[in-house]
Amino acid sequence: MRRLFGPFFVVAGILHFVIPGVYESIVPEYLPARRTLVYASGVAEIIGGAGVLHPRTRRLASWLNIATLIGVAPANVEMALNPERYEQIPGGRPALIARLPLQLLLIAWARAAGR
Repeated sequence: MRRLFGPFFVVAGILHFVIPGVYESIVPEYLPARRTLVYASGVAEIIGGAGVLHPRTRRLASWLNIATLIGVAPANVEMALNPERYEQIPGGRPALIARLPLQLLLIAWARAAGR
């Protein structure tokens, strides 16, 4: 589990710096400093993903990953509630709604990677 989760999260974090505009577009408008939040969540994902790969940091990194996933959940809720703002996302409303339970699966995966 962790052998896949760590690299997956590191790559996801790197993408926050490669294509920040995509991530910024899904940050709810009511949140301030949207680009800063994108970068902060990218850093958290990189650190958390790398952290689960080492036994000494695995448990703490797992909790960081869970906190990060909870922290970005408002973006997924925002997308599900306002699908007309995210027409560029393939799959439309069903795909946006599917992101909500996907977050729960990712949280479970993060927890499993920390064991």
